[in-house]
Amino acid sequence: MSTEEKSAAPRSLAEALRVRDDVSLAALLRSRPDLITPVPTDLTQLATRAGTRASVVRALERLDRFALQTAEALAVAPDPASYGGLLALMAGDEEDPAVAAALPRAVALLREQALVWGADDRLRLVRTARELLAPSPQHPSPTGLGPSVREATAGMSPGRIQEILGAVGLPSTHDSVSAVSALGALFADRRRMAGFLAELPEESREVLDRLVWGPPYGQVTHDPAAHLRALLDRGLLLPTAPGTVVLPREVALHLRAGRVHRTPEPVPPAVEAAATHRPQVVDATAAGQALAALATVEELLKEWDEGGPAVLRAGGLSVRDLKRTAVALDVPEPVAAFWVELAYGAGLIASDGEADERYAATPAYDEWRELPPAERWAHLAGTWLTATRTPGVVGGRDAKDRTLSALGPNLDRSAAPEVRHRVLALLAGLPEGASPVEASVLARLRWERPLRGPQQQRETGTGEARDDDLRSRIARWTLSEAELLGVTGRGALAAPGRALIGAPEAPRPAAQTQESEPEGPGDKLPVHHHRMPPAATPPTPAERAAATATAARLLAPLFPEPLDHVLLQADLTAVAPGPLERELADVLGVLADVESKGGATVYRFTPGSVRRALDAGRSAAELHAFLARHSRTPVPQPLTYLIDDVARRHGRLRVGAASAYVRCDDDATLDEILADKRAAALGLRRLAPTVLAAQADPAALLEGLRAIGFAPAAESAAGDVLIARADSHRTPPRAAPEPVPDGPPAPDDTLLAAAVRAVRAGDLASTTPRKPGPGSGEGDGEAPGGSLPRTGAAETLATMQAAVLTGEALWIGYVNAEGAASQRVIAPIRVEGGFVTAYDHTADEVRTYPLHRITGVAELADDTG
Repeated sequence: MSTEEKSAAPRSLAEALRVRDDVSLAALLRSRPDLITPVPTDLTQLATRAGTRASVVRALERLDRFALQTAEALAVAPDPASYGGLLALMAGDEEDPAVAAALPRAVALLREQALVWGADDRLRLVRTARELLAPSPQHPSPTGLGPSVREATAGMSPGRIQEILGAVGLPSTHDSVSAVSALGALFADRRRMAGFLAELPEESREVLDRLVWGPPYGQVTHDPAAHLRALLDRGLLLPTAPGTVVLPREVALHLRAGRVHRTPEPVPPAVEAAATHRPQVVDATAAGQALAALATVEELLKEWDEGGPAVLRAGGLSVRDLKRTAVALDVPEPVAAFWVELAYGAGLIASDGEADERYAATPAYDEWRELPPAERWAHLAGTWLTATRTPGVVGGRDAKDRTLSALGPNLDRSAAPEVRHRVLALLAGLPEGASPVEASVLARLRWERPLRGPQQQRETGTGEARDDDLRSRIARWTLSEAELLGVTGRGALAAPGRALIGAPEAPRPAAQTQESEPEGPGDKLPVHHHRMPPAATPPTPAERAAATATAARLLAPLFPEPLDHVLLQADLTAVAPGPLERELADVLGVLADVESKGGATVYRFTPGSVRRALDAGRSAAELHAFLARHSRTPVPQPLTYLIDDVARRHGRLRVGAASAYVRCDDDATLDEILADKRAAALGLRRLAPTVLAAQADPAALLEGLRAIGFAPAAESAAGDVLIARADSHRTPPRAAPEPVPDGPPAPDDTLLAAAVRAVRAGDLASTTPRKPGPGSGEGDGEAPGGSLPRTGAAETLATMQAAVLTGEALWIGYVNAEGAASQRVIAPIRVEGGFVTAYDHTADEVRTYPLHRITGVAELADDTG
């Protein structure tokens, strides 16, 4: 390429991409990953794909507020526009310095993402973006501007245009084009326009003021009032349809002092701190929440250990089962849905797949329980951060007006991981120990990603977002869920939460201690500021694993050491003053019922709970020894009596399958059962002095006898007592649900480098000049219009063999085994056995091609530049 050609302004987006370096191309593909799915064959195809409607819409929706405002200004500017003209539209006559300082970054961002191309004196918005953002009668612009004079007068009669020229004092012209240009020039001339508007009646100026910031359309009658007639006669209002008029863009810009946007937003709104706490207190509070989170998940799984709620036909939990779960966990239903979804996302619960399908714990739950507490928490927190299933939408309605149920389908929201990560990053940018003002977090998120896409903005003519949009709701849920999970404490990001998102640990002054804790927005604490920029690319799996490991390492010292004792009390309760060792907690959880939770957990012993421990295979002697070993206080006599009394009656009755039977060595006990009216529903009858038969199944018989005050035990066909263990029911191995990605995955550096190399090589193959082949006209070897070269087999072979001797590169057409055609630049190394071995410039490697799949060959022209 000659020096003159290199310095010439690009005539298309493809040419603009062609002069980019590899780093710039990689940045484009990283910011718009849909462009390499699949990898384009050359830069022309890349430019075409970058201009498709779906890709442009996706790119516009991922711009920040000011970059989008810049694109909107270019959509209403002349095409092409100069940088100075764009600055005037953005900064206005007052030349806002903040806008002037931020505009270079916005233009560079639009250029990087191939939404804008061209030099500063010829900036062009890609055609699809202009169509999406430019104003039209059906879709007003987000700027509130209407069509230009040229667009608004497109269907107007030449006579009417000349009448307007006369009304504004301009000489008539010989054609409508020059007339419209003269009128537009008048409206764009600030000095002349100021004097022109000053001559209008006050009522006319008030009409213009009502339309100036949009919407620019208004209604008039067939016989408008005098002040409206003055505007119509002078072209300050132009008719677009019967009874409808519009304020021309040039007039509106003059009235706006040259600004396209009423309120440019060049600087992101700051996230404000609502209160400041000592970092040590934040970490301690978060650690307490983390312990409570682990206890809640374990309690949930304990409830479902022997088979949880049934799976609805459409999938998920019924409303009634969710209410029962909420009551069991002593939390509101939305919070219960969060814990259920978190356990499901972590792979701890799943459907058992049986005919009577129910939810149950998975084998992964048993492995999870064996991990140290900090690692268990890190697994839950990592799952929450990356999950696309969004429990906050439970109870809402889907597109078909069906209720969204916990664990059911249609709960995935692909934006959730990005919003969660960004909310935590904003918290990490506050002074350490500071909790944010929620409204400021939502405002910052709306600036970073204007939440309403271009189409939705056009429907209302404004770029403002409602507070109830999905991303704002996910952000609110993130703040509350992070507190529940222990990622934050008192609303501030804790050290483990900071590590979870990959933020570096902030140093703390040695003077800070835990004795006093000043709070409130006015506190003056020696804190360190840490500002985090928006994440350019999502972390890799290895980076996520390292982050969760670091979070677990930071959390572990914050957890109290597990206790090996409880305090038994005379009222048949036991107090655990802190978290218990795993073995002690498991046994105590079977032997007693949890009465209250908090800093200390209170357990209550009841006949039912003691019987449950006996059913699990424990003897009375073992229970006495266990309590004596783990109690810091003497075992109360009422508890000893309770265990002995339940154990004395436990197992005297035996229930088996006949349909079911009851046997007991004490026939008086059986007489007592038969005489009890409450046992009538069981259908009991005596088969022998020590045996009763029942019409109910064994499980119902067990429950029925226990309900009327007896303590039967189940027995096997061999007559042995069946031991009921809490972990008896598990699902088959199940994989945790995979997050639903928000579009194509972000490419890594290796893929980007390979894609850039392939696109460059493909572009070389498609743009390198070829020598014309023999024959008349274009020749067989030259492919007009970029199609594959066509040569005969003999000529192809001869050209290949000659190139081996000379070392020259060739341009070939190739059709692979799947029938896909491509063009390549190769340097043949060897030709034998019907194959050519060559260095393929397109793939940047040595490859072997069957000659019969090569459609043709052409020599490359000598480089003239």
